[in-house]
Amino acid sequence: MDEHDMLLSPAGVEALRTALSRAAYTSNGIADRLGPQATGGIARNDFRAALRATADRDPLATLIRVFICDQTEPEAAVAAALAPLTVAEALAGGLVERHGDGLRAGVDLEPYADDWWVLADLPVSSRPGRPLHSEHVLGIGGATQTLIGAAVRRPVETALDLGTGSGVQALHLATHARRVTATDVSERALRFAATTAALNGQDWELLRGDLVAPVAGRRFDLVVSNPPFVVGPGTTTHVYRDSGRVGDAIGAELAAAAPGLLTEGGTMQYLANWVHVTGEDWGERVAGWFAGTGLDAWVVQREVADPMAYVNLWLTDVGEAADPHRAAAWLDWFDAHKVEAVGFGIVSLRRGGHADPVVRVEDLRQRVEPPMGERIAAWFDRQDWLRARGADGVLDARYRAAEGLQLRQEATMGDEGWAVDRQVLAMPHGLRWTEEIDPLVLALVGGADGRLPLRDQLALLAAAHDVAPEELAEAAGPIVAHLVERGIVEPVSD
Repeated sequence: MDEHDMLLSPAGVEALRTALSRAAYTSNGIADRLGPQATGGIARNDFRAALRATADRDPLATLIRVFICDQTEPEAAVAAALAPLTVAEALAGGLVERHGDGLRAGVDLEPYADDWWVLADLPVSSRPGRPLHSEHVLGIGGATQTLIGAAVRRPVETALDLGTGSGVQALHLATHARRVTATDVSERALRFAATTAALNGQDWELLRGDLVAPVAGRRFDLVVSNPPFVVGPGTTTHVYRDSGRVGDAIGAELAAAAPGLLTEGGTMQYLANWVHVTGEDWGERVAGWFAGTGLDAWVVQREVADPMAYVNLWLTDVGEAADPHRAAAWLDWFDAHKVEAVGFGIVSLRRGGHADPVVRVEDLRQRVEPPMGERIAAWFDRQDWLRARGADGVLDARYRAAEGLQLRQEATMGDEGWAVDRQVLAMPHGLRWTEEIDPLVLALVGGADGRLPLRDQLALLAAAHDVAPEELAEAAGPIVAHLVERGIVEPVSD
């Protein structure tokens, strides 16, 4: 984008960076100034302690009061805090606005991570009653953080952020990609993203257009997207939320576009909603998105909401909770299409060039040890290992149980004492999978100490149970491959 496509001029951005740095308006600077009690209160939107700690109105205190506590402060104090950026420039760029006899925040200027700043629109809660702009630019919310944590952070040459919004995903991409491209359908969002990039001293290629249209014919090593994934009849009122596609079609559209976007070995990750239709298996439905793409796919469902809760959530998100007609029309659409729930999760795709791509769609609603991105990268690595070895190679390998693996048993007291009803392997770390097993699998995992190849383990078990070794190997091979895929047992290098 051109330099003028920012909230401030290039000189204004430089002046703002100087002001913020000089005042130590950073995450660490604010935490040091306020202390843990006031900082914790801010996370709960309780500003009382923060306001007491900033009563002296020095530059950092004023910036905290204006941009974090949403207070109206005297113009002279704001001018001193923003200098060398002038109040006139700040007003023209929308950073602040006049209110009563002072100035208050006009945008969300959020210190982020160690020394970044992200510019976005103020949340709806900051200005009750004020209509949300149709091109409202979201700040750093829960979905944003989910994608940040899920992205694979290995070094790449090129990265693409589809639907960049405020630019926070691109900020992270720039830490491990040599070149970053970011797109958005909203010109307004691109102005915010351009300002975020410049304020943080980064240089991205910013392009306007719907989804993949601005980068047609180009390929990238990593693509991330927090798209407007909200499910509904296709009505568009707010571009950050509504794609204009009916139902969950945007998730399928991104899946179809992925092969043409990725370099060989490239990865694409995006957030999505999908409908649970009465009488249909939601997992099979979502797996159908990837048929014919030739991509490895791992889809994890993190949340599920019923239609009423879903509609209330998204109407509240844009301040429309008092619109019963809008809610009724949305719920009627769900009823007409037999939607009984809506799932939310992460789609991770990889262009591996294999004739037998792996597609997994599964529930993963347990708490996961962060960062999720490392778990996703390791999952694809394990797929490569399994694919390279084939069935015979899996039998020839040696394995070790994952560190800290636990066995949990459920038993019932009977006339002859405790009878074990159910045995479950549980991983206390990583993805925290649990896997119900039978005595044979328990014996296999219990003997997985890295010394014997699986084939030899199975031969010993076959002799002990008077079973043909080849029959046991045929049954156990796929089970062990599944345990490897989930990281419950790990191959031991030669």
